[in-house]
Amino acid sequence: MADESVKVVVRVRPLSRKETQDGHVASTVADEERGTITCTNPKSDLMDPPKSFTFDAVFAADCKQKSIYDKCAATVVEAVLNGYNGTIFAYGQTGAGKTFTMEGMVDPPELRGIIPNAFQHIFDKVAVADELQHFLVRASYLEIYNEEIRDLLSKEPKNRLDLKENVDSGVYVKDLTSFVVKSSHEIDQVMQAGKKNRSVGATLMNAGSSRSHAIFTIIVECAETDEKRGEHIHVGKLNLVDLAGSERQAKTGATGERLKEATKIN
Repeated sequence: MADESVKVVVRVRPLSRKETQDGHVASTVADEERGTITCTNPKSDLMDPPKSFTFDAVFAADCKQKSIYDKCAATVVEAVLNGYNGTIFAYGQTGAGKTFTMEGMVDPPELRGIIPNAFQHIFDKVAVADELQHFLVRASYLEIYNEEIRDLLSKEPKNRLDLKENVDSGVYVKDLTSFVVKSSHEIDQVMQAGKKNRSVGATLMNAGSSRSHAIFTIIVECAETDEKRGEHIHVGKLNLVDLAGSERQAKTGATGERLKEATKIN
């Protein structure tokens, strides 16, 4: 891949209803054309100038979900379909909108996040594949909760799994459930089933705070035949990661089990 690299993009979320009611104003401005984020310290004096940071891409608070997918994720998914490995993950403070960016909402369609858009992208490509190409798509879903690996698709999702390594497949999770999926609807059902088992909890900053790191993995195998190489297979792996938000105990009010989770998250 000519553009193979690690890219960092920043999305600025809009103020929440509570933040607006409390009289807060936005202190961060995204310039999408220049790829810069400008931050102003609301507690500083006029002598302290705003600070600007440049990224591969930035998105303002009014950006569209599909725009983020097209600019940030589509090339990664296309590479996976061609036999490369790729990872897309969201990182930030709790309540920053990571899960909304990665998963979005089912309806209306324009609010769907990176993961469901990736599903559609993959199976749109499979649907128009050449007759000499045959695809097999598999999906798995795990979470890392309090430094324990759990299979979100298992009948016993609270059981701890082990991380293993061998010469042929490298690092893998032993006994992780994997489903063969044949449509975007099927793979979405797999994700929704796993989401029901994911660890979430309420804090002062987020009523539905993700308390674990979640990794949805799609493996795309393609068997094809051409004149030069004959029959061959290429395999690509796509990791779609929704990290639990970094947080400060003073802001979240975390105590007991929530505090224990926070120490593992950070």
